[in-house]
Amino acid sequence: MINAEIRDPSVRLIDENGEQKGVVTNAVAQAAAREAGLDLVKIAPGAVPPVCKIMDYGKFKFEQAKKLRETRKNQNVVDVKEVKLSVGIGSHDYDFKLRNAQKFLSDGDKVKVSIRFRGREMTHTDLGAELLNRFAADCGEVGSVEKPPKLEGRQMSLVISAKTNK
Repeated sequence: MINAEIRDPSVRLIDENGEQKGVVTNAVAQAAAREAGLDLVKIAPGAVPPVCKIMDYGKFKFEQAKKLRETRKNQNVVDVKEVKLSVGIGSHDYDFKLRNAQKFLSDGDKVKVSIRFRGREMTHTDLGAELLNRFAADCGEVGSVEKPPKLEGRQMSLVISAKTNK
């Protein structure tokens, strides 16, 4: 809230230089802001009495927007990449998918490794769990298991997250 929107009878005033002026009436705070040619801004509405500061409100809003843009720019977005295996995967295919998963992890992404059981393969879900655990162990130097192997319907999956971010 700014200027006339502030309806509290008394406020704790901070002037434009950051110095505390103490608890004053709303009218005195409004007059001090007008005299300085700036706005009276309520910065801590939850305090008793509320804290108000004399400042240029337009500049204040601009600085807040600038900080928000800066934090968005520095945010790291983590994607979840999926690697699909089968119970009877060949050694070359396994190595190829392992290298891809390690590359994803080194880029800072998460990797979901899944196995789809077809037909009678459902009776050998232990082989799938064994394969997923071996895959997780092979990715151990660049990632760690976030969610252990779990069977959901006909699909078993595990999630590996990167040890270091981008």
